[in-house]
Amino acid sequence: MPRYKLTLEYDGTPFYGWQWQDHGPSVQGSLQRAVEALNGAPVIVQGAGRTDSGVHALGQVAHVDLDKDLRCDRVRDALNHHLRPDPIAVLEAEKVTEEFHARFSATKRHYLYRLIDRRAPLTLDKGQIWRVPQQLDSDAMHAAAQMLVGSHDFSTFRDAQCQAESPVKTLDEIRVSRIGEEVQVTCSARSFLHRQVRSFVGSLVEVGVGKWSVRDFKAALDAADRKRCGPVAPSDGLYLVAVDYPD
Repeated sequence: MPRYKLTLEYDGTPFYGWQWQDHGPSVQGSLQRAVEALNGAPVIVQGAGRTDSGVHALGQVAHVDLDKDLRCDRVRDALNHHLRPDPIAVLEAEKVTEEFHARFSATKRHYLYRLIDRRAPLTLDKGQIWRVPQQLDSDAMHAAAQMLVGSHDFSTFRDAQCQAESPVKTLDEIRVSRIGEEVQVTCSARSFLHRQVRSFVGSLVEVGVGKWSVRDFKAALDAADRKRCGPVAPSDGLYLVAVDYPD
């Protein structure tokens, strides 16, 4: 029974997140139906991360075991056929060993959050980026973000429904950069708490618009208190960019 690693891109707007839902469409549900149509028998799709409702992906990873031994390009093309018209694309299908697991073999996950500071409403990028109508100081946001690097108790930036055993995580890198009107927040870690990145971004925007200083941001982190978190950023601007695995 060959195992295939699938690299996926999707627009999360119409979905209730990655994980299968009884009350609405999910990315996992759509992908699983496509794989079953190809395989001719029930399968279980395992993903690298459970993106929330409305969150997008440029490089989500999943794995499936098929009853048929098929060429990788055929798996990719057949799944894309069965996924239509859902906004999900299989970018690549690769054969892997049975030891590979999309979630547990991952060594690092990379996220991008997109913001745009303009007064005019969005047209082409509506649902893909968070519009902040005030000017953002991206340099101050970057300086504050560096307080997050390393191992910390991230209780301030942990959603109340998070099921992780511990609020302590290690953030490897976070950067805030400006490209024209767009401000991008990129961060990397082995794993993240529930809504951790959106909580980071919401609080960094408080710095960007001048409501918080860098010192205020650091105090919120050190407090390890969810009540000290700024408004949580909406899901529109968040993307799972890539997932790393051992060579």
